[in-house]
Amino acid sequence: MQRRPALALITLGVAHAPLARALSQTDAASGIRTALERGAVAAVGLLGRSDGFLGNPKVRIPLPKFLDDAAKLLKATGQQKRVDELVVAMNRAAEASVPEAKALLVDAARKITVQDALTIVRGGETSVTEYFSGKTREPLGTKFLPIVTRATEKVQLAERYNAVAGKAAGLGLMKSKDANIQQYITGKALDGLYLMIGEEERKIRADPVGTGSKILAAVFGR
Repeated sequence: MQRRPALALITLGVAHAPLARALSQTDAASGIRTALERGAVAAVGLLGRSDGFLGNPKVRIPLPKFLDDAAKLLKATGQQKRVDELVVAMNRAAEASVPEAKALLVDAARKITVQDALTIVRGGETSVTEYFSGKTREPLGTKFLPIVTRATEKVQLAERYNAVAGKAAGLGLMKSKDANIQQYITGKALDGLYLMIGEEERKIRADPVGTGSKILAAVFGR
């Protein structure tokens, strides 16, 4: 006999047992909080370490497209090392910033409301990730930027990029958000973080029983 999620009483509109309904809402919120925390902690652990970004092709931060021509010129003039140093510095900066996300992500998970939980369970396979992004992207960007800035100050090419890119943005040749290398890295670091949270979420949805958590199995199980 196929099991339905604990949330079924709510989603199917069964209201003949108020106590069961209340428990179902509590279970849903608890399950979502658990999923949020697990996904966040796992993603931070994967990315916030050496080669978390640099060694992962899914999230490795490339040079901004605008810099491609300049990079080719540097390579052609025997300055490949300088280009490589910038790419490494960009990804190391992202790796250094990600651990700062853990506390904020966990806090967002613990503050989830029953209505948030219902929206997430009824949503698509990345609704947890979308919730996180909506609640934390802006404050995390504020936390990441100074860390990224300190990490890239050591690379002179970053300063030159900002000078050239700023002029290009003023002429409408590139997006203003990409005209600053630190902001570019911060944005890519956040993109990578939410991408990995999304992967963790899909794993939980695909095999909730395999997580070993009864509440996840109840909410996301079939």
